Amino acid sequence: MIDYDILKGKKVAFYTLGCKLNFAETSTIGEMLFEHGAVAAKKGEQADICVVNTCTVTSTSDSKCRQIIHKIIKENPNAFVAVTGCYAQLQPQTIQDIQGVDLVVGAQKRNELLPLMCYMIANKDYSENLSMENISQDKSNDFFPSCSHGDRTRYFLKVQDGCNYFCTYCTIPIARGRSRNGSIESLVAQARKVAEEGGKEIVITGVNIGDFGRTTKESFFDLIKALDKVDGIERYRISSIEPNLLTDEIIEFCAKSEHFMPHFHIPLQSGCDEVLKLMHRHYDTSFFRQKIERIKEFMPQCFIGVDVMTGTRGETQEYFDKAYDFIESLPVSQLHVFTYSERPGTKALLIPHVVTPEEKHQRTQRLLELSERKIHDFYAQHIGTTAKVLMEHTSRRNRPMNGFTENYIRVEMPNHPELDNKIIEVKLGDFNAKGDALCVNLQ
Repeated sequence: MIDYDILKGKKVAFYTLGCKLNFAETSTIGEMLFEHGAVAAKKGEQADICVVNTCTVTSTSDSKCRQIIHKIIKENPNAFVAVTGCYAQLQPQTIQDIQGVDLVVGAQKRNELLPLMCYMIANKDYSENLSMENISQDKSNDFFPSCSHGDRTRYFLKVQDGCNYFCTYCTIPIARGRSRNGSIESLVAQARKVAEEGGKEIVITGVNIGDFGRTTKESFFDLIKALDKVDGIERYRISSIEPNLLTDEIIEFCAKSEHFMPHFHIPLQSGCDEVLKLMHRHYDTSFFRQKIERIKEFMPQCFIGVDVMTGTRGETQEYFDKAYDFIESLPVSQLHVFTYSERPGTKALLIPHVVTPEEKHQRTQRLLELSERKIHDFYAQHIGTTAKVLMEHTSRRNRPMNGFTENYIRVEMPNHPELDNKIIEVKLGDFNAKGDALCVNLQ
């Protein structure tokens, strides 16, 4: 029997590394703790419980996780430290060996975090080989629902977890398990709750959201049609969707919908067919170009972000140059550039031709510069036009407010606290001093 009352009055601090999905899951863990009487530790205050949600997408991510865990233990010497997430799934012993860590729960067993934590806090003499059989009936592949708000206007709704693709460079299927999802009924209920709280924008997130429906025999298209009918939600954004799962019917639906924004984020990874084959991706460059052109046909002003990886095994200079030329030719708005990192247990380690660190750095910089040009050109096309912007608060009075247009152009204006979480129509002016947003004036 778990004594959840042990949490009453406990001060809790949360530390999240990695993707939007991790932030959504941390938010849900926090809600669970607060429901049982825990309170958030104030800034600078030592916590009784520290929860770290980790990432393992690169070796740099692993290093950051270890650094933050050591830092947390030093700053909170008497706290119960629980570590969860993808790095905890793949390298549990490495984390457990860090002096001061009390509990390690992998990403696939996140449902067990709360009962284990309570049991261990209540039983100081717990066994290191603690079994969950008498504590929780949760299964490792259950779907862990999450919806986060954080300190911004947007909410992040997790609709799917895990992946069945097993790309050669990726450990996510190992860390998060097979593809699974919540039901449309339960996700619509979460969206309605967001609307009741006053939320106006939801970002639909997951590991491979286009694969939604394996658990419930539904489809991602069914999901977005259902969400589109939720009263009170003004905006939806699709966080990231594989090109082969972004169907024409989804594109056409979003183009006609008043609530789904003209904004897509699509993983490309490489603009070279030979490298895509080495990665075991599910499309080629011709298919990808057709998908981008299809989006632009229905939504000419659509913002399209693209994931690209540099320096993978097998990426010769010739292949990179081919990829660069292809990406440069695409009518996309921004690149999210990742430098390849060797991950233990992946099939990529069997591929010959290793790119040197210097070459990886040079290629990453070239693509980052290309991304800067693309996003600058996209923003510049909209100077002088009017747009609807959802404004976000700022914690400092002397700082300007920020917001985003429907097609994800970041705007900046003088601080008007009364406009927080309001959708207003503005005229887009020139770039701000940093060049990362357009200045606006109220109409």
